[in-house]
Amino acid sequence: MDLGIAGKWALVCGASKGLGFGCAQALVREGVNVVIGARGAEALQAAAERLLADPLRPASAQVLAVAGDVTTEAGRAALLAVPGGPGVNFDIVVTNAGGPPPGDFRDWDREAWIKALDANMLTPIELIKATIDGMAARGFGRIVNITSSSVKSPIDILGLSNGARSGLTGFVAGVARSSIAAKGVTINNLLPGKFDTDRIATTVAATSKKTGQSVDAIRASQQAQIPAGRYGRPDEFGAICAFLCSTHAAYLTGQNILPDGGAYPGTY
Repeated sequence: MDLGIAGKWALVCGASKGLGFGCAQALVREGVNVVIGARGAEALQAAAERLLADPLRPASAQVLAVAGDVTTEAGRAALLAVPGGPGVNFDIVVTNAGGPPPGDFRDWDREAWIKALDANMLTPIELIKATIDGMAARGFGRIVNITSSSVKSPIDILGLSNGARSGLTGFVAGVARSSIAAKGVTINNLLPGKFDTDRIATTVAATSKKTGQSVDAIRASQQAQIPAGRYGRPDEFGAICAFLCSTHAAYLTGQNILPDGGAYPGTY
């Protein structure tokens, strides 16, 4: 299926690996010009080289890498200055910042909460603010926020993430249904379930420490509880993201899409 977005410009945050890379790869394969961002310059450059070497990438699709911390004002400014600053040329924005650490809420002070809100609520909002009017003026825009399944099914050791991402969800629910909806701009959230990424490794390690079970045992147990019988793959996640960014998804906005392999039966 031709997604109708070849030649568009996309900003994909946290794209050096995992789900962010999966989204960037899927967009590049559709002929989208992609600006990828992440904090680690070396890993980000390696990701850019992988995208450029992808045999399914049309020759016209450009890949630009900008290293920086998207949760800071300077980091966002650097990303938004490409390709034509300040963000006016981006037709697609995929927001994605690493989730806050797991733990016990009794151990989190105000600073921990502010840091979580900055990364997982306020940063996506700032990126939306910087790009949405340009999208509306051109009559096309797609914003996809990578959040978490914890928005629909909170995870006990991820209280910081539960709170910050739920705040973003409420914000998007209102903005996506404002006047921008009639101007060709959609905003949706992708709520990943258990995907085989570094994030799952972190949470499994935390669960292992808390319960005393081995990492292998926890991984096997988790996958057994997923109707699909496995963790998801980043490329599968990227394909869903690319569809949400496509011309075919123009009537889909303000939604929380939950790719979870059927793991959360209470969310229908």
